[in-house]
Amino acid sequence: MSAVSAAPAGAEHPDARPFEQDADAMAQVDAALVRAERSDKRVLLVMGANWCHDSRGLSGWLAEPRFAEMLEAKYEVVYIDVCYPQRGEGCNIAIAQRFGIQSIKGTPTVLILSAQGLLLNRKSAPKWRNAASRSEEEIYVYFDEFVPES
Repeated sequence: MSAVSAAPAGAEHPDARPFEQDADAMAQVDAALVRAERSDKRVLLVMGANWCHDSRGLSGWLAEPRFAEMLEAKYEVVYIDVCYPQRGEGCNIAIAQRFGIQSIKGTPTVLILSAQGLLLNRKSAPKWRNAASRSEEEIYVYFDEFVPES
């Protein structure tokens, strides 16, 4: 994963670029599900891209020590590069489809899965494309106090 950099002047969030185009994303997801089952955690799939301001902003917060500590206790986190779905088919879209999200309409799209691979946030998964403008506290509380959606 790429390093987190300090927020640029005028920015209100840290910035990270953890999306690797050459990664075997499906294998990473499978491995995260196995680890989650062993550790009684959930899987957090952040489907975004390094070109996306909101993907970098959310990833930056998730890498901050406060977030990282909370996430490590509750989630197996995987960053999935989706390339440019707005300009074509993108990449790794089959991962979203595997869990019931048919297309990526904005980045990041954030999936929270049970260790058994059930999508727990179908309604809110595609609603992260404004992540860079959300407050640190709002993002933290969402993941820390997450309750599966009905």
